[in-house]
Amino acid sequence: MLKYKIKTKKSTIAGTGAYSAATIPARKKIGNMEGVIISYKEAQKRIKLQPGNVLFMVEFDNDNIALDASENSNELRFINHSCNPNVYMRRAFRRVEYYTLRTIKKGEELTCDYGETHHEGTLLCKCGAKNCRGFI
Repeated sequence: MLKYKIKTKKSTIAGTGAYSAATIPARKKIGNMEGVIISYKEAQKRIKLQPGNVLFMVEFDNDNIALDASENSNELRFINHSCNPNVYMRRAFRRVEYYTLRTIKKGEELTCDYGETHHEGTLLCKCGAKNCRGFI
């Protein structure tokens, strides 16, 4: 469920990005990323089958489950990584929620610091932020 209108288009960071269709105030919930809940074991199988670095999978700590956003999803699955993000992700109660860190202007790409990923620091980061770590 989205609380604000989000559109998708080509990203300058990677592939497709999620963009605000209107100004979104600071510290507001944007919405929940939709998808299907699967077991961690099934998530590992699906990750191996997905092409390249295109993944729409969020694992839940200590629950042995994941959200696969490649099925039954919404525009939030296209939020790209940035080392200087404007949103943050909260994983709780089998939901992946996104909140703004600051006011986001209409037309601005939504970005989130992915934190630890299955890439284990081997995927080059292309966010372009001044504080870019250089990897995801």
